[in-house]
Amino acid sequence: MPEALARPSTMPQPLPDLLVEPAVLAALAEDLGRAGDLTTEATIDADARARVVIAARQAGRIAGLAFARHAFRALDAEARFTTSIDDGGDVAPGDVIATIEAKTRALLSAERVALNFAGRLSGVASLTAQYVKLAEGTRARIVDTRKTTPGWRAFEKYAVRCGGGANHRFGLDDAILIKDNHIAAAGGVAAAIGRAKAYAGHMVKVECEVDNLTQLEEALAAGADIVLLDNMTPAMLRQAVEITKGRAKLEASGGVNLSTARAIAETGVDMISVGALTHSAPVLDIGLDFVAEL
Repeated sequence: MPEALARPSTMPQPLPDLLVEPAVLAALAEDLGRAGDLTTEATIDADARARVVIAARQAGRIAGLAFARHAFRALDAEARFTTSIDDGGDVAPGDVIATIEAKTRALLSAERVALNFAGRLSGVASLTAQYVKLAEGTRARIVDTRKTTPGWRAFEKYAVRCGGGANHRFGLDDAILIKDNHIAAAGGVAAAIGRAKAYAGHMVKVECEVDNLTQLEEALAAGADIVLLDNMTPAMLRQAVEITKGRAKLEASGGVNLSTARAIAETGVDMISVGALTHSAPVLDIGLDFVAEL
């Protein structure tokens, strides 16, 4: 990945323990099952202690260390978890991300859960950082979508923020986004937007997806706050920006990848939504290395 990735202008607020701890405990319960860690309990003395490090195997952007910390502390309440690189920081291969001192059994039994969370979320942050880098120097912001792992939405959207991206709506309940099927069922762009604006409270934005420039004109005339330009070429996106003249925010979506993102950003749209940030991000390769017995 590129050596110099775009950093968030302000680091995201840490996820509350209220969200992190239950997810970690559920993952540990899934892994430990009915009888616990048979291998570790058979081979490691109960009073043994050790020091380990979480280290990067490849370059990337880090996210999700709170999950790793909770995993170790769930099995050893006195575990010492010290970060060398915090969420939102960049790593090179071999960099130490965190050092943990705890009961050896706890370290070995929590290892996979800790790395699963941190590797997955760091992968999302790393991919997001690449897209943000491609949009530098334009007005376009890289935003995510609802194409998230079920149950992990808050976590993956946090990782997007660690990567320098921004969040689209979190769910169906915090904004109105009229999609093509809503338009078909409601009887057209104007009808759908009219009904949405009549229904929405004064704090709720109304966004409408359009497939062509004619629909864009209809959406603008109906008073859409944001228009999602679906699967339009860069040439069409530039036309859309010219037609809109700032009357609404414009979001480009569809057909966005690392090869096309820069050309889309240069059209003048306000946002580029990328489902791949969360549904296709590869896990960042990080590992746990034994340092010493204590």
